[in-house]
Amino acid sequence: MKAIFDFLRKISGGRLTQKQVDAANSAIATASDTVISHMLGIAIDEMSVSKAGIEMICGFEGKRSVAYDDGVGVWTIGFGTTIYPNGIRVKKGDSCTEAQAKAYTAHDLKKFEQAVNSAVTVPLNQNQFDALVSLTYNIGTGAFKDSTLLKKLNASDYQAAANQFDVWVKAGGRTMQGLVNRRESEKLLFKKAL
Repeated sequence: MKAIFDFLRKISGGRLTQKQVDAANSAIATASDTVISHMLGIAIDEMSVSKAGIEMICGFEGKRSVAYDDGVGVWTIGFGTTIYPNGIRVKKGDSCTEAQAKAYTAHDLKKFEQAVNSAVTVPLNQNQFDALVSLTYNIGTGAFKDSTLLKKLNASDYQAAANQFDVWVKAGGRTMQGLVNRRESEKLLFKKAL
């Protein structure tokens, strides 16, 4: 709320009348947080992946203390990290400790949470958010933002969006059983009520 009123003060020249405050309170009461945040370009109640969601992502990614080729030519380390927090790409021969792997994952998750928070314009429950972050962590933010899944979701067609998880099962043009399993788990989580 403070961010909204700070913004309103800024555009009104620094002060708000009681009438303006009352009108803003009324507008806020009837508008959704998503609409307000998109209108003002500010984050209101952004979601974070749950502990269970983090465990699911780490379980699918698996922990590797030595960099490996993910099967399509991308060097990966820890729990699926491809770029270190300092912006340098993971390369062959790199290694990390358990603590470093967890720190890389925490850093990576912020990027993927932000991608889902900024792209989705409809309400989500925690399970849906966790499933979408897991998907985005695996396919990348660009692929998620351009996906039919996101288009269907933002059209409030949650069932059609859930069915789109099944599309993301290929790597290097080949269907991968590990991705089939991951997408099925993400889809079930997405459809699960809290």
